[in-house]
Amino acid sequence: MGFDTSRQAVKQAEQWQQAGVSLTIGVNLTAMQIQQPNFIEKLRSRLGQLPAGSIELDIIESSALDDIQHVSDIITICKALVVRVALDDVGTGYSSLIHLLRLPAQVLKIDRSFVSDMLVSVDDLAMLRAIIALEGAFRCEVVAEGVETQAQGECLLDLGCDLAQGFGIARPMPAESIPQWVNSWQPPQSWLGRKR
Repeated sequence: MGFDTSRQAVKQAEQWQQAGVSLTIGVNLTAMQIQQPNFIEKLRSRLGQLPAGSIELDIIESSALDDIQHVSDIITICKALVVRVALDDVGTGYSSLIHLLRLPAQVLKIDRSFVSDMLVSVDDLAMLRAIIALEGAFRCEVVAEGVETQAQGECLLDLGCDLAQGFGIARPMPAESIPQWVNSWQPPQSWLGRKR
């Protein structure tokens, strides 16, 4: 685990909690990092008194497949600790549906490459539909990465994907600006009518 990163994430979550803002912070990891022998012990020590669901571990999908059973076991333990686990860049790795079934992640993140051309590429749109359909089959959330325009958000909502991240929602900002942004951000009106 990038333990410096996780330490910073936990500290930031605590600061936002004290400011009255409850957010989930994602920590990017590779499978190699979560397969360290003392990963779970270090994770437990980092979590402290954080509310359940404050930390999400984002694992790059293709790297998680090197030792799928071990990674699956780690994900199961994380879920017991109420730490969310997401598979990042879904659709670009060498995974199969069997692999996705064996990794009990709560979140699948659709790679931005499909979102960026979805309005002009029939193939990318078809891929998005297929990945979004996994939400019900695998009992998980699906998040579209790289949403940059209002039109992309509208299309994703029409496809049944109501979770997204990208510059069309917010640009990177200093941590101290987040509470004000959370309290003031409003989605475009065209998105509101499409939410399921």
